[in-house]
Amino acid sequence: MDLQNKKLSEEQFFKIREEILTHWPTGKDVDLTEAVEYLKKVPDEKNFAKKLRKAKEEGVTLAQPRAGVALISEHIKLLNYLEEEGGADLLPSTIDSYTRQNRYNECQVGIDESIKAGRSLLNGFPAVNHGVKGCREVYESIKNPIQARHGTPDARLLSEIITASGWTSNEGGGISYNIPYAKSVSMERTIRDWQYCDRLTGWYQEQGIELNREPFGPLTGTLVPPSISNTVAILEALLAAEQGVKNITVGYGQCGNIIQDVAAIRALEEQTEEYLKRFGYNDVFVTTVFHQWMGGFPADEAKAFGVISLGAATAAMAGATKVIVKTPHEALGIPTMEANAQGIRDTKMTLNMLRGQRMPMSKELEMEIRIIKAETKCMLDSVYEVGKGDFARGTVEAFKLGIVDIPFAPSKYNAGKMMPARDNQGAVRYLMPGNLPFTQDLIDFNKEKLMERGRFENRDVTFQMTVDDIFAVGKGNLIGRPEEKK
Repeated sequence: MDLQNKKLSEEQFFKIREEILTHWPTGKDVDLTEAVEYLKKVPDEKNFAKKLRKAKEEGVTLAQPRAGVALISEHIKLLNYLEEEGGADLLPSTIDSYTRQNRYNECQVGIDESIKAGRSLLNGFPAVNHGVKGCREVYESIKNPIQARHGTPDARLLSEIITASGWTSNEGGGISYNIPYAKSVSMERTIRDWQYCDRLTGWYQEQGIELNREPFGPLTGTLVPPSISNTVAILEALLAAEQGVKNITVGYGQCGNIIQDVAAIRALEEQTEEYLKRFGYNDVFVTTVFHQWMGGFPADEAKAFGVISLGAATAAMAGATKVIVKTPHEALGIPTMEANAQGIRDTKMTLNMLRGQRMPMSKELEMEIRIIKAETKCMLDSVYEVGKGDFARGTVEAFKLGIVDIPFAPSKYNAGKMMPARDNQGAVRYLMPGNLPFTQDLIDFNKEKLMERGRFENRDVTFQMTVDDIFAVGKGNLIGRPEEKK
């Protein structure tokens, strides 16, 4: 079958499903009829989609950490701690790296060794190996809604297991969980595999069960210009909506300039709704997620809390529906549960103090929204054009041609010709647009913004700015200035 943005028929879906459930023994425990009955009993306050809907209607920003360990009892202890001591509104299960690569045998070895060692030797929760029984044990032991957060190019079996277990949200997509995560997985393959994950969500929706889907916004998390991540999020929203998904959270990773970050979230929400309606998806409920700083963190805890607080404040001022929380131990590796809870408490305090406050419209904010929307429109319209009216085919072609290009991605299917850098106010601009289909006035705008910085720093606009910017926050600044300007 040629790749196309077309809803899988029940026959196609169930044929693929038959094969998927044989990938690991726990697949046989997924019974859709029984799962529907189980999910119907999920109370509203434990349903991710419904809690997000309520938060958006009330204008509240919810806080969600990242967390995951190998053993069920330890994972439950961690999640209970994060909701009780940290005050998390929404819970994650970060999935381990073996599961992300569908390496379930090695994952099982990791679980067995973790049991012997009495501590987690995996960097996340192995949901597929624990199966429906284990994942339900987790769901039944917590008070808040739970989501799988991972980075899996082929998440079909994982999606089956977590959804049947009462986990009412699944993160990822065919672009965002491929290009930033994998080297040699083709776009055709991941789009196809994620069409299945979305169709599964859509199938449950048809049975009257509202589930949330969330494209991964930050991508590589390193100087990603807002219009690139917004383009990817909107494409993944369109692909998901075609498969019947009705509750979508589009995301964005903090870049650091507050006006640009607020503009990015507002442009993302407005354009996602605009494109969904334009292509006939009129009943999709859209929410937003703001990811706190994804780049290098300062090792000093007090400085790290400063970065976390800025992210929380920006999320609140932008009106994001939820914020993904970082910890004061980001620079040191996997955080302790105490450090994770501290990050949530810091974030919640900031959100509480800013509740009801929004950044007012200014000419600077208005201009930034306009620029982001114009750049995003150039890319989306070109994807549609090269796909001859089909966003799935268009996405594959767009990456081949560099029409959409993610900075610092490992994938060989990404052009890697676009290069970003910060302007003099710290906003992320296009240093080298590569093959992005921008109008001349947008190219000139980005160039002038970077020239302004060059004049201030008394240096040429070169790739050295990008290098300096990558390490800047870890060293205590947003912009990578030459030494004498600091």
